Amino acid sequence: MDQNEGNTNQPAEEQSFAELFEKSEQKPVWLKPGEKVEARIVKISPDWVFLDLGGKNEGYLDRKELLNEEGELTVREGDTIRAYFLSSRQDEKLFTTKIGPGDAGRIYLEDAWRNGIPVEGLVEKEVKGGFEIRISGTIRGFCPFSQMGLGRIGTPADYTGKRLQFIITEYGERGRNVILSNRVILERERQEKRAEMMRSLQEGQIVRGKVVSLQKFGAFVDIGGMQGLLPMSEIGWGRIENINDALKIDEEVEVAVLKIDREKDRISLSLKKLLADPWEKVESAYPEGSVHSGRVVRLTKFGAFIALEPGIDGLLHISRMGAGKRVSHAGEVLKDGQDIEVKIEKVDRAAKRISLLLAEHDAVNEEKEAPEDYRQFMKKTQNAFGSLGDQLKDFGKPGAKGNGGR
Repeated sequence: MDQNEGNTNQPAEEQSFAELFEKSEQKPVWLKPGEKVEARIVKISPDWVFLDLGGKNEGYLDRKELLNEEGELTVREGDTIRAYFLSSRQDEKLFTTKIGPGDAGRIYLEDAWRNGIPVEGLVEKEVKGGFEIRISGTIRGFCPFSQMGLGRIGTPADYTGKRLQFIITEYGERGRNVILSNRVILERERQEKRAEMMRSLQEGQIVRGKVVSLQKFGAFVDIGGMQGLLPMSEIGWGRIENINDALKIDEEVEVAVLKIDREKDRISLSLKKLLADPWEKVESAYPEGSVHSGRVVRLTKFGAFIALEPGIDGLLHISRMGAGKRVSHAGEVLKDGQDIEVKIEKVDRAAKRISLLLAEHDAVNEEKEAPEDYRQFMKKTQNAFGSLGDQLKDFGKPGAKGNGGR
């Protein structure tokens, strides 16, 4: 009997505890004027839209703010909207999505200025230095050219007649001196998108973007609200002398995210990562002993680099140029940009290196004439062989092997 009574009372005790716990969680929401919230619409009346702020906290805003140009309501009960807190009156919290036109909006303009709340304005006409904006009833503000949009103003007439959002940067003389900025609104939105993208991006991810700037060191690509740098070395496998030959402003490209520096808020991009590596087929395309056409792309004291195709360069060592004659610089035999016929002497795919001969030269005799340092150079292992960049560094040092010095 006692046991049964205990079982009967247990649900009531659990329910009572749950209710107490729920009440303890229903803490009042404290907001500062101008603070932004995401709130769910719980009820729509003929005049007001009521918002659920969590727990038993509610707010409301003017229904007119959520009407389109045809006077139709743009939201439904259950939708979530973004709103700004204006003030609290008798424990009722008043919100706004923006300060709209009309006499009712005039009393909120000063609050909007103090708290950074967006206001809606109609661009009426172009005036000296900017635009005249009607923001509430008979109140007009001024937006300088520099504060309209994110970039340079193209055709001012394109803005006339449009309803846009602004931030009040100056407010004086009870509304007779109002300075506005549309740029601040757009910059806020861009920063929000950028922060969201930085959280979601991963290295190696493939994204689409648009080229927005071309520089000597690379291109800046907008990938959806933020810009990443596409370095010259990551545009393609081949050598690029002029970036304008490879990319155009407003060109849409697909790129891979190469590196993300979240501390410095920087992103590096690559086109090359999405292109086939020409070195994967180098052994079949350039078998040893085969003859090919190439172009001289770099002349040094130790030899010339010959481009066989974009991304595939070979080295024609200076000891292979003179046919028995002493040559102190590759420029004595070849010219930059010159087209020549070369023979493949050796291919190292792993190290991405190709050694070349002039097609008409006798490789047997040249091997006998070649200095000991070059024969040792050809026998180096992959780890010692290094990349073409390492080779440049090594041969550029005084006394380095293979630099052509005698």
